[in-house]
Amino acid sequence: MFEAKGLMVFYENMLALNNISIKCQEGQIVGVFGANSAGKSTLMYTLSGIMQDIQKKEEMAGGERITLIGEVLFQGVNIMNLKPSQRARKGIILCPERRRIFPESTVLENLKMGGYLANAGQIKATLDYVYKIFPALIPLKKREGGFLSGGEQQMLAIGRALMAQPKILLLDEPLMGLSPLVQAMLVRSIKNIRDERKVTLMVAEQYARPILPIVDYAYILENGAAVLEGTRKELMDNPDVRMAYFGV
Repeated sequence: MFEAKGLMVFYENMLALNNISIKCQEGQIVGVFGANSAGKSTLMYTLSGIMQDIQKKEEMAGGERITLIGEVLFQGVNIMNLKPSQRARKGIILCPERRRIFPESTVLENLKMGGYLANAGQIKATLDYVYKIFPALIPLKKREGGFLSGGEQQMLAIGRALMAQPKILLLDEPLMGLSPLVQAMLVRSIKNIRDERKVTLMVAEQYARPILPIVDYAYILENGAAVLEGTRKELMDNPDVRMAYFGV
């Protein structure tokens, strides 16, 4: 199980995360929904360890003071003090918002760079799987990442994250700026990753409508706090959620 307890993040005197506690059972797809500035990316950065890295760099540079409180538990062990690289070795992998691929490297080079934690057999098997769920990448293997469309870059970013052999895959705004057709394809792929690769996923999204049908459980953030949580059915049956996220 992957769990956060009482997470609080302060930027100087601004509260970015306010006492958030979330759980992600093995094999689940968990949604984290909220508007811009609700705290979704801060949560993902804190779970993956990147926020702790940012905190140390700010301290060394004499910049913004960041305070972190709470616990991040993986298989019952508090990993709050582990570096991002140490969390990655445990299988906690973040696919960040806005793709963050290497624009001057080819599709194949980007994917292989994601496999730095994998052995040769895992690299080959995962490459085959990435091309299976994202066949649009096959003819683009030698194309530089910077020349891909937004949807192709998102496929590449998710594929690169899969190459790291995740047990917990954190997807931050994977549908941002994409057409409904591409969004629907990515949602099907996310479900496939859980079903076929047995990866546990946490998906942060501003718009719940495309993702909510595949989640097992979800949390809604407002102003850095989790204001509502429930199963897919509970949230879809909630009139406030339907009005805010479905417009009905």
